[in-house]
Amino acid sequence: METITLPDELNLSSSNSIMVYDYESSTEISKQQILLNKNTFSFLQEGTKEVLFDNSAYEIDNSQFLLMKSGHCLMTEKLSSDLKYYRSILFFFSNEDVFQFIRKFKLETCNSKILFSTYSFNYDSFIRRFVESLIDISKLSKSIQENILNVKFEEIMLYLMEQKGLDFLYSLIDKSNNQNRKFVQTIESNRLNKLTVKELSFLSNMSVSTFKREFEKNFNSSPSKWFQDKRLEHSAFLLKNASKRPSDIFEEIRYENLSNFIQAFKIKFGVTPKQYQSN
Repeated sequence: METITLPDELNLSSSNSIMVYDYESSTEISKQQILLNKNTFSFLQEGTKEVLFDNSAYEIDNSQFLLMKSGHCLMTEKLSSDLKYYRSILFFFSNEDVFQFIRKFKLETCNSKILFSTYSFNYDSFIRRFVESLIDISKLSKSIQENILNVKFEEIMLYLMEQKGLDFLYSLIDKSNNQNRKFVQTIESNRLNKLTVKELSFLSNMSVSTFKREFEKNFNSSPSKWFQDKRLEHSAFLLKNASKRPSDIFEEIRYENLSNFIQAFKIKFGVTPKQYQSN
């Protein structure tokens, strides 16, 4: 699958690093490889959106919006059931914009140990008015847009800080140099998502051959066996703790049919799912 680079491929001719784009589509995409060259707000208007990053994943409808750190992600966009189209207002900004914001408002250093690549927020009346203003701004000339968008960037950041604290802000500029830790984190956070080796390699920003080599080194197993074991271990947990039937579970842990799930479960645990649940 071809990788889409944003915002480059939107042909936004602007000298400013802060940009807005009113994106509409009547075509669904599934796990599209996206390279974000800028941090991005996706203010979802119509349809649903799913994103998978190295250490976080979200599926949202148009009651929510996303803040995504620049980098590699897999993106799924589904059309709204009634209007049959997808729409999102995209608001791009750079790391330098974040640094300038931190310096201007003399913000404290964030002490959080857990910083994610994407965050989900619920709309409220303030945010809805903010997005409406972005739509209006997107129709103005580029020179006017640039001046107004600088102010709008500060507006949304100050508001979200007031509501959510500083973690989301510092996650955007986190430059952890521990690549091995980030690799392990990518694998662990996607252990229940049925991703191909190629998709996982993309999230890890590696070639497929490098990914396989790093995986064997860190997990002493092939990717296929390791992920199958994790899904089966999760199914065992659900059988014991969530009182779910095998027929409820196999799709949840990404098996194509019930018989394949039962066979794999019996090979791993020595009993069928139903026998395991009744023991």
